[in-house]
Amino acid sequence: MGIPVRIHYTLWLVFILITWSLAVGYMPHQYPGLSTATYWGIGIASAIILFISVLVHELSHSYIAKKNGLPIARITLFFFGGVSEMSEEPRDSLLEVKMAAAGPMMSFLIAGALGVTWYACKLAHLPLPAVATLGYGALINAVLGAFNLIPAFPLDGGRVLRGSLWKHYDDLIRATRMATRISEVISLLMMFGGFATIIFGDFIDGIWIVVLGWFIKSGAETSLSATLVGETLSGITVNDIMTRNVLTVPPDILVEELIADYLLVHRHGGYPVVKDGKMLGLVTMQSVRSVPKELRSVRRVGEIMVPLDRVVSVAPTLSALDAMQKMGRARIGRLLVVEKTQLLGIVTNGDVMRTIHMRQELGLGTPQSGSSPSIILTTQMKHCVQCGGELAAGVTVCPHCSSKQPVDQ
Repeated sequence: MGIPVRIHYTLWLVFILITWSLAVGYMPHQYPGLSTATYWGIGIASAIILFISVLVHELSHSYIAKKNGLPIARITLFFFGGVSEMSEEPRDSLLEVKMAAAGPMMSFLIAGALGVTWYACKLAHLPLPAVATLGYGALINAVLGAFNLIPAFPLDGGRVLRGSLWKHYDDLIRATRMATRISEVISLLMMFGGFATIIFGDFIDGIWIVVLGWFIKSGAETSLSATLVGETLSGITVNDIMTRNVLTVPPDILVEELIADYLLVHRHGGYPVVKDGKMLGLVTMQSVRSVPKELRSVRRVGEIMVPLDRVVSVAPTLSALDAMQKMGRARIGRLLVVEKTQLLGIVTNGDVMRTIHMRQELGLGTPQSGSSPSIILTTQMKHCVQCGGELAAGVTVCPHCSSKQPVDQ
């Protein structure tokens, strides 16, 4: 469907773990008398079926989203399963419910298809490894569908719950807060149950339950923060928050002049290179560091700059939320605002953060009653110790000059 699929490295860890647990524990217990190689073959095949099923589960979400005009940035398969990363949230409660419910429905459909096939193979007395693999595939898809219906973020059931509350109250923020509170209660009960399971002697299952409880709690808080930010920035464009008077440098000055007159004076992480009002590129601290000291008196900025076609830039009409997400994906702290080849301004992560903070403080974009703490509100900005570029709190390596930063206290 034109959607990139990314496999996170943690998927390989859980693939090995599932294969091992099936080959050593579950399959020998359910189907005794087979060879060790057969058990490992069943384990590998079953793990492959599981992750294909997870991918199809996520594709069902993506199909509904794309059919209704919502772009999907990518699908990521990782330790806990998979996630469809939407470029924007659904703006309609019914669409949210449809998208969320599509995943569990697909899992139950796969479980039914594999279950019928398993039963037919069993009646036909086909080889036991095939029967065992199909039986596990049917069972794990039924479990996957049921687990995702738990009414807690970031599971599908949590989104169905939020969509239902959204439709009832006609208030996305209120619905998100209510769904988040329910999710947190469920996660705490799961973690309590996991600790109890550990105490009563089942360490492995107990740890799994605790980790899943923590995952749900973290996902619920993240979903609430993302919703609050999205509502706060609703209707705000890059043009509204960008800095217009940008300090630029000409392409014909020497690198040593750039250092003396710009880098050591203004301490910004990068400077647009402009000639006759036309944007040519961007020169950064990293560009300067790539030039040996003995050549800085003969090399010019135009020779070392990053060309315009390689510079991450945005149009002034782009939404502030999309700009923030673009900076996050590119792992940079600023974007040049360019129209054709004309530099209009610059927007930084700090500009977006200040806008969010100010609008929330003034009660613009989100209601203030019963407000919950937001990750964005607690985010602070700092400056690189080497280039002076603006960084988010917690960043340990400057994206502008690649220098290491002291650990936040």
